[in-house]
Order: sequence, then structure tokens, then C-alpha cells
Amino acid sequence: MNYKKMLLLFCVATFSFYLQSKAQVTFPKNDINDARNTHYAFTNATIVQQANMQLDNATMLIKNGKIISIGTNVSVPNDAVVIDCKGKFIYPSFIDVYTNYGMPQAAATTGRGFNFGTSKFQATNKGAYTWNEAVKPEINAADIFMVNDTRAKELRSNGFGTVLTHNTDGIVRGTGAVVTLANNKENLVLLKDKASAHFSFNKGTSTVDYPNSLMGSITLLRQTYLDAQWYKNTKTNEGFNLSLQAFNSLTSLPAFFESGDKWNNLRASKVGKEFNQNYIIVGGVNEYQRITDIKNAGNQFVLGLNFPQMVDVEDPNDARFINVSDLKHIELAPTNPAMFEKNNIVFALSTFGLRDANSFLPNLRKAIQHGLSETKALEALTTIPASMLNLQNEIGSLAPNKWANFTITDAPIFSDQANILQNWIQGTQNIIKDSWVSNNGTYQLDVNGEKYTLVIDGDPQRPTAKLIGKDTIKADVKIKGQLVNISYALKKDSTLPTKLSGVINNNSWQGNGNFTNGSWLTWNAKKINESKKEVAKSKAKTTTVTSKIQFPFLGYGFTTMPTAENVIYKNATIWTSEKDGK
Repeated sequence: MNYKKMLLLFCVATFSFYLQSKAQVTFPKNDINDARNTHYAFTNATIVQQANMQLDNATMLIKNGKIISIGTNVSVPNDAVVIDCKGKFIYPSFIDVYTNYGMPQAAATTGRGFNFGTSKFQATNKGAYTWNEAVKPEINAADIFMVNDTRAKELRSNGFGTVLTHNTDGIVRGTGAVVTLANNKENLVLLKDKASAHFSFNKGTSTVDYPNSLMGSITLLRQTYLDAQWYKNTKTNEGFNLSLQAFNSLTSLPAFFESGDKWNNLRASKVGKEFNQNYIIVGGVNEYQRITDIKNAGNQFVLGLNFPQMVDVEDPNDARFINVSDLKHIELAPTNPAMFEKNNIVFALSTFGLRDANSFLPNLRKAIQHGLSETKALEALTTIPASMLNLQNEIGSLAPNKWANFTITDAPIFSDQANILQNWIQGTQNIIKDSWVSNNGTYQLDVNGEKYTLVIDGDPQRPTAKLIGKDTIKADVKIKGQLVNISYALKKDSTLPTKLSGVINNNSWQGNGNFTNGSWLTWNAKKINESKKEVAKSKAKTTTVTSKIQFPFLGYGFTTMPTAENVIYKNATIWTSEKDGK
């Protein structure tokens, strides 16, 4: 072998080694390696970068899952895939800071029920862990998380792109993890492993008898704080306590406390303040009943939208079992987020408590009709949760170098008519509704030389149609992708329909079909006018609330919190201070 061949082989080997070193992966893929670095350019869009920051007729460029440029004067690279978003709205994907997405299903809970077997006072789990199974700070959500695309689809279809997930079992629940809802491997969707700490008053699936009351749960939580402080500061001969060691590591993380009720909110806040822990409280939907106390507690909140359903009171025998307070709560519960906004309490919104994620947007629109502003609603789903998780530089708004997590809608997102068409997560497209192009409008229809005016209107998913000729008749139309089927029955043809089948090519439709007698025909339609659809506004109607908040929250009560000074008891003496009494 001569010198030139040896030099060539050496160069090839060196270059191959260099490529391998640059392409080193720690998660090998058992498939064809097809990693593509694709530019996407979304043009002519109304881009809502964050609440109160909107760009009209703007362009956004993304590459490798990140936003690289956004504005009204952005140059589109030659290699970019251009997506024309004329008439579309782009929003940051929502963030849900309280879920158990991707967590293993917990075993059947024993709750606080009666245990008719042998009493159990200590945990039986192996290892150097604490004595009570309801206290498990050593659980890390990132260690047990698995992608669940079925659940992710539900959340994506409601505009969510990122969630905070954790193990929702026990009084001390360990750490939460921030993950995206992309259908990808766990290592690629995980944004932050130890992102939060989680607490509650519910012992969950613990089989240890204690605690078996709310008082016991509060006591156990307080004792765990005290034990952890002692363990941290005192040398002991007991050896390692992995639970207390993990508990001490939680103190530096944002702490979420699931209370679910106005009184438990205040109890949790008080426990937190005792140990210098300002919890982010996961509330219920009744905080409006004690909003002044909630405000004075000084906590941030996560609010669910699981509003109670209206009950049937038509039958007087059923109605007599329904409390007035229940009816008042049904009416007032949707005002809960608006009350937080009015009192300047920081809060995020969540799907927490909903049986079906698909009820989230309808309930959110209901809250907007009851006084919540659209600006605050968007903040509570984007920038505020991102700030709670200290990830405001990565998610929560649309800006260069942030993750390309965004939704594309055909109307303002809080409008009753809005449809989420696509939800892009980490730069990957997820189609929610396949109705990118609206076919609504007026067409000139030619059926074997006979002219009609065809009007298509309504929801793009379920369009309506009418045929205008000598008479105006209703037509049935079905559109799926680029295929269209139209059927109609002229008065002269009694009830038998003429059936048209064809292909949509932009504004020109054509195909063939059958007359009522079965003979074949050819047809074509050309759009002559676009449907003039006004931009919908979600607050077109506002719900009037007639019920008043009363103290106590019953059929009869005071409209302001009663004190000794403003309560009058018949034939009684009211002492308002020690000097008044003897």
C-alpha cells in the first residue's frame, strides 16, 4: 500500500470517528435515524405572544423545537416550510400546574374508613424510610413518569402543551416534574425533574391507622416538619432516615398544597407560615365565600373549574331536599376566578377536579361570562404558571429561544365559536381539527348546465347549505378533507335527492353524480364570495348573578361579616370589650 492510500484511509477513519463522536447519543433508537432540522414559517397570522401583547399580520419562525424569530418584518428562509395562517390566531399553549399525568394508577384507597382488622401503627415498606406511609417525600415524579398519549390528546385538544405532574397520594407527596404533552420518549418531554414539592391533608392509600382525622393529618404534617428540622441539625445514632433527608430537600422548591376547600385553604396556609413555607394553595370553587380571609392569608392559588351542575327542581318532592345554600353555590361558583381577579390574588387555572378535560374550555368561558377578564384568563394559563415553576424563560409566552409550544385557532380562543385547529408542542404538529381552510361562502353551481347559487355556512366541522334557484331549498353537505358530497331534493322531484360527489381544489369544486332517476351528471362550483364572518368575542353575553354572599352562607344571613357591634339580639346584652362587662 502506497503512502497516498494510507493517508486517504487515515483521513477517512479520522473523519468517521469525528462524526461518531459528534452524533453520540445516550438513548439509542431502534429504528431508522431520521433526525430532521426543519424550518417552519407561520405567516400572515394574528400572534398573541402573551396577554396584552398581540401582533397582527405577523410571522413566526421555528426550528428544532424552538422559536427563532417572531415579528411583523421577519425574513422567511428559503428552506423553511411556509404555513399561511391568514385568518388564524396563534397563542402560547396552556400550562397546567396541577395534574397526575403519566403517573401510575394508585391502588384502591383506604381513606379514613374503619379498619376492622388488626390495628397497624407502622409502615411495612422496606428501607430506611419514615414510619408512616402517608409521608413519602422520597417519591420523585420524574422517576415513575411514563408518557400517556391517550391522556395527552385530551389535554392537547383543550390547548395545553405543558403540565406539572406528581404522585397524588399521601400527605407529603414528594417532588413534581414538568413535562410537555408531546408524543415522544420520556427523556425528550421532560423539561424539569424536581420542579416542585407537594402536600395535602389526605392520607391517601396509606394502610397505617394514623391519621384518621383532619386534626391527625395536620398534626402529622407539623410533626414531620419538626422531625426534619431536628434530623438536619442534630447528630443522631439512629442512622439514615431517607424520608426526612428527602423532606429537607423539598424546602427549596415551590410547594403546592391540595386543600380543595375554603377552610382547608386557611388551615394549610397557617401550617405553612409556621414553618416559613408560603404554599401555592390548590383550592376548590368556594373561596368566593370567604375571599377577604383568603386574600389576607397571602398565598398564591391554583383554581379548578369543576363548577357544580344545576339540579332539577321541577318536582316539588325533589326540590324540598335541596338546600338554598346549594342553589346559591350553583349560581355563584362560576364567579370564583373573577373574585380572585377583583381582589388581586395571584392564581393559575387547572383541569384539576374535572372528570373530563373536554369540559375545561366550556367552563372557562362560563367563568369569563361571570366576570373573569380574558386577559387574566390567558395569564392564568400561561405566564403565571410558568412563573410559579421558575420556567418563564422557556415556556408561557411566544418569544425567541423559547419552546415552540403554541396553538392555532380560527377565532379568538375564548370565543364560543373558536376551534383549536392545531397544537404544536416542542415544534411538532398535533392536528386537533382538520378544518384549516373554511369552505363557507357563496358558489355558482352548474349541474349539467343548470345554474344555481349554493351557499355554505355554519361550523366548518358541520356546515349547512342551501340551494337558490327558482326556489330556495335546504341541501345536505359533507366535507372531509378535499372530498365533498352534496344532496338536495327539488320540489319537482318530490323527496328523491340529487346526489353530487366531487373534489375540492381551492375555490373550485367539480365532480359527478346522479339525478333522481339515476342518470349520471357532471357538475362544478366556483366560489364567488367569501362568507363574511365577524370576529367573535367571548364576552358577547354576560351572566347576571342575583344571589348574594351571606354570612353564614345559608338562606338567611348577613351581607357583611357580622361582629358584636352590628348584631342585635332581642332581650340580650352585648359586651364588646372587657370594660363593658363585670
